[in-house]
Amino acid sequence: MFTKAKNIDTAFKQTRSFFILLTAGTLLLCSFIVYKCFRMVSGAQGKIYVLASGKAMEALAEERKDNIPVEAKDHIATFHHYFFTLSPDDKQILASITQAMYFGDGSVKRAYDNLKESNYYSNIIAGNVSQIVKTDSISVNTTEYPYYFRYYGKEEITRATTVVSRSLITEGYLRNVDRSDNNSHGFLIERWQILENKDLNVKNR
Repeated sequence: MFTKAKNIDTAFKQTRSFFILLTAGTLLLCSFIVYKCFRMVSGAQGKIYVLASGKAMEALAEERKDNIPVEAKDHIATFHHYFFTLSPDDKQILASITQAMYFGDGSVKRAYDNLKESNYYSNIIAGNVSQIVKTDSISVNTTEYPYYFRYYGKEEITRATTVVSRSLITEGYLRNVDRSDNNSHGFLIERWQILENKDLNVKNR
Protein backbone atom coordinates (compact mmCIF):
# COMPACT_ATOMS: atom_id res chain seq x y z
CA MET A 1 0.00 0.00 0.00
CA PHE A 2 2.83 2.37 0.86
CA THR A 3 4.49 1.39 -2.40
CA LYS A 4 1.34 2.40 -4.32
CA ALA A 5 1.18 5.73 -2.49
CA LYS A 6 4.84 6.33 -3.24
CA ASN A 7 4.26 5.54 -6.90
CA ILE A 8 1.27 7.91 -7.02
CA ASP A 9 3.34 10.66 -5.39
CA THR A 10 6.18 10.08 -7.84
CA ALA A 11 3.76 10.10 -10.78
CA PHE A 12 2.20 13.33 -9.51
CA LYS A 13 5.61 14.99 -9.22
CA GLN A 14 6.55 13.82 -12.70
CA THR A 15 3.26 15.07 -14.11
CA ARG A 16 3.68 18.42 -12.35
CA SER A 17 7.25 18.74 -13.66
CA PHE A 18 6.04 17.86 -17.16
CA PHE A 19 3.34 20.55 -17.09
CA ILE A 20 5.76 23.13 -15.66
CA LEU A 21 8.19 22.40 -18.49
CA LEU A 22 5.37 22.46 -21.02
CA THR A 23 4.11 25.79 -19.71
CA ALA A 24 7.61 27.27 -19.72
CA GLY A 25 8.17 26.03 -23.27
CA THR A 26 4.86 27.48 -24.40
CA LEU A 27 5.69 30.83 -22.83
CA LEU A 28 9.10 30.84 -24.51
CA LEU A 29 7.55 29.95 -27.85
CA CYS A 30 4.90 32.69 -27.51
CA SER A 31 7.57 35.21 -26.53
CA PHE A 32 9.63 34.24 -29.57
CA ILE A 33 6.61 34.56 -31.88
CA VAL A 34 5.72 37.99 -30.42
CA TYR A 35 9.33 39.13 -30.87
CA LYS A 36 9.46 37.98 -34.50
CA CYS A 37 6.11 39.61 -35.24
CA PHE A 38 7.33 42.86 -33.72
CA ARG A 39 10.46 42.73 -35.88
CA MET A 40 8.41 42.07 -38.98
CA VAL A 41 6.02 44.96 -38.24
CA SER A 42 8.95 47.30 -37.55
CA GLY A 43 10.55 46.27 -40.82
CA ALA A 44 7.30 46.78 -42.72
CA GLN A 45 6.92 50.26 -41.28
CA GLY A 46 10.30 51.15 -42.72
CA LYS A 47 9.15 50.39 -46.26
CA ILE A 48 7.17 52.44 -48.72
CA TYR A 49 5.53 51.03 -51.81
CA VAL A 50 5.45 53.41 -54.76
CA LEU A 51 3.16 52.82 -57.72
CA ALA A 52 5.04 53.53 -60.93
CA SER A 53 3.79 52.56 -64.38
CA GLY A 54 1.24 50.24 -62.85
CA LYS A 55 3.84 48.35 -60.79
CA ALA A 56 4.35 48.49 -57.02
CA MET A 57 7.97 49.25 -56.22
CA GLU A 58 9.47 49.06 -52.76
CA ALA A 59 11.33 52.04 -51.33
CA LEU A 60 12.90 52.47 -47.92
CA ALA A 61 11.55 55.10 -45.55
CA GLU A 62 14.28 57.14 -43.87
CA GLU A 63 14.47 60.04 -41.49
CA ARG A 64 14.23 63.41 -43.25
CA LYS A 65 17.59 64.51 -41.85
CA ASP A 66 19.26 61.58 -43.62
CA ASN A 67 17.88 62.72 -46.99
CA ILE A 68 18.23 66.50 -46.72
CA PRO A 69 21.28 66.86 -49.06
CA VAL A 70 19.74 64.66 -51.77
CA GLU A 71 16.25 66.17 -51.55
CA ALA A 72 17.62 69.71 -51.37
CA LYS A 73 19.71 69.29 -54.52
CA ASP A 74 16.82 67.73 -56.40
CA HIS A 75 14.52 70.56 -55.28
CA ILE A 76 17.01 73.17 -56.51
CA ALA A 77 17.65 71.39 -59.82
CA THR A 78 13.93 70.94 -60.46
CA PHE A 79 13.24 74.58 -59.70
CA HIS A 80 15.88 75.77 -62.16
CA HIS A 81 14.52 73.40 -64.78
CA TYR A 82 11.03 74.89 -64.48
CA PHE A 83 12.27 78.48 -64.36
CA PHE A 84 14.80 78.36 -67.21
CA THR A 85 13.66 75.60 -69.60
CA LEU A 86 11.29 77.45 -71.92
CA SER A 87 9.67 77.01 -75.32
CA PRO A 88 8.19 79.64 -77.67
CA ASP A 89 4.72 78.93 -76.30
CA ASP A 90 2.98 81.24 -73.87
CA LYS A 91 1.04 78.38 -72.26
CA GLN A 92 4.18 76.32 -71.71
CA ILE A 93 6.00 79.32 -70.25
CA LEU A 94 3.13 80.09 -67.91
CA ALA A 95 2.85 76.44 -66.79
CA SER A 96 6.59 76.16 -66.10
CA ILE A 97 6.84 79.47 -64.25
CA THR A 98 3.72 78.67 -62.23
CA GLN A 99 5.29 75.40 -61.12
CA ALA A 100 8.56 77.16 -60.29
CA MET A 101 6.64 79.60 -58.07
CA TYR A 102 5.65 76.73 -55.77
CA PHE A 103 9.35 76.12 -55.09
CA GLY A 104 10.29 79.66 -54.02
CA ASP A 105 9.20 82.80 -52.21
CA GLY A 106 8.76 86.41 -53.33
CA SER A 107 12.35 86.64 -54.55
CA VAL A 108 11.45 84.20 -57.35
CA LYS A 109 8.35 86.25 -58.20
CA ARG A 110 10.44 89.44 -58.38
CA ALA A 111 12.94 87.79 -60.76
CA TYR A 112 10.05 86.68 -62.98
CA ASP A 113 8.46 90.15 -62.93
CA ASN A 114 11.77 91.76 -63.91
CA LEU A 115 12.18 89.39 -66.86
CA LYS A 116 8.59 89.91 -67.91
CA GLU A 117 8.90 93.71 -67.78
CA SER A 118 12.01 93.55 -69.96
CA ASN A 119 9.97 91.57 -72.56
CA TYR A 120 12.16 88.50 -72.07
CA TYR A 121 9.30 86.04 -72.48
CA SER A 122 7.68 87.99 -75.31
CA ASN A 123 10.97 87.90 -77.21
CA ILE A 124 11.21 84.12 -76.73
CA ILE A 125 7.76 83.68 -78.27
CA ALA A 126 8.28 86.23 -81.06
CA GLY A 127 11.69 84.87 -82.02
CA ASN A 128 10.73 81.18 -81.78
CA VAL A 129 13.49 80.70 -79.24
CA SER A 130 13.84 77.55 -77.16
CA GLN A 131 15.89 77.42 -74.01
CA ILE A 132 17.04 74.56 -71.81
CA VAL A 133 19.14 74.52 -68.65
CA LYS A 134 21.63 71.82 -67.69
CA THR A 135 22.87 71.43 -64.15
CA ASP A 136 26.63 71.28 -63.64
CA SER A 137 26.76 71.15 -59.84
CA ILE A 138 24.89 72.20 -56.71
CA SER A 139 26.43 72.90 -53.32
CA VAL A 140 24.25 72.95 -50.20
CA ASN A 141 25.40 73.78 -46.68
CA THR A 142 23.21 71.68 -44.39
CA THR A 143 25.13 72.50 -41.21
CA GLU A 144 23.30 75.81 -40.72
CA TYR A 145 19.59 76.53 -41.12
CA PRO A 146 18.23 77.91 -43.38
CA TYR A 147 20.43 75.97 -45.80
CA TYR A 148 22.53 78.10 -48.11
CA PHE A 149 22.97 76.81 -51.67
CA ARG A 150 24.73 77.78 -54.86
CA TYR A 151 23.70 76.47 -58.25
CA TYR A 152 26.01 76.11 -61.27
CA GLY A 153 24.57 75.35 -64.68
CA LYS A 154 24.51 76.24 -68.35
CA GLU A 155 21.72 77.50 -70.56
CA GLU A 156 21.49 76.50 -74.19
CA ILE A 157 19.47 79.01 -76.16
CA THR A 158 18.49 78.01 -79.66
CA ARG A 159 17.54 80.85 -81.99
CA ALA A 160 16.70 80.84 -85.69
CA THR A 161 20.32 81.22 -86.79
CA THR A 162 22.46 80.63 -83.67
CA VAL A 163 22.87 78.46 -80.58
CA VAL A 164 24.11 80.35 -77.54
CA SER A 165 25.72 78.69 -74.52
CA ARG A 166 25.37 80.79 -71.40
CA SER A 167 26.68 80.28 -67.86
CA LEU A 168 24.23 80.36 -64.98
CA ILE A 169 25.13 80.79 -61.32
CA THR A 170 22.51 81.47 -58.66
CA GLU A 171 22.33 81.38 -54.88
CA GLY A 172 19.71 81.31 -52.17
CA TYR A 173 18.51 79.63 -49.00
CA LEU A 174 16.21 76.68 -48.33
CA ARG A 175 13.54 76.73 -45.62
CA ASN A 176 11.50 73.74 -44.52
CA VAL A 177 7.78 73.79 -45.35
CA ASP A 178 5.04 71.17 -45.45
CA ARG A 179 5.15 68.75 -48.35
CA SER A 180 2.40 68.99 -50.95
CA ASP A 181 1.54 67.77 -54.43
CA ASN A 182 3.15 70.91 -55.87
CA ASN A 183 6.17 70.79 -53.54
CA SER A 184 7.02 67.18 -52.80
CA HIS A 185 10.41 67.91 -51.21
CA GLY A 186 9.04 70.28 -48.58
CA PHE A 187 11.53 73.11 -49.18
CA LEU A 188 11.04 76.76 -50.08
CA ILE A 189 13.74 78.80 -51.84
CA GLU A 190 14.32 82.19 -50.20
CA ARG A 191 16.47 85.23 -51.05
CA TRP A 192 17.15 83.78 -54.48
CA GLN A 193 19.27 85.79 -56.89
CA ILE A 194 21.13 85.29 -60.15
CA LEU A 195 24.85 85.92 -59.67
CA GLU A 196 26.00 85.27 -63.24
CA ASN A 197 24.28 84.77 -66.57
CA LYS A 198 26.63 85.55 -69.43
CA ASP A 199 27.34 84.20 -72.90
CA LEU A 200 30.12 81.62 -73.16
CA ASN A 201 30.02 80.93 -76.89
CA VAL A 202 27.82 81.37 -79.95
CA LYS A 203 27.51 78.85 -82.76
CA ASN A 204 25.91 79.40 -86.14
CA ARG A 205 23.26 76.91 -87.19
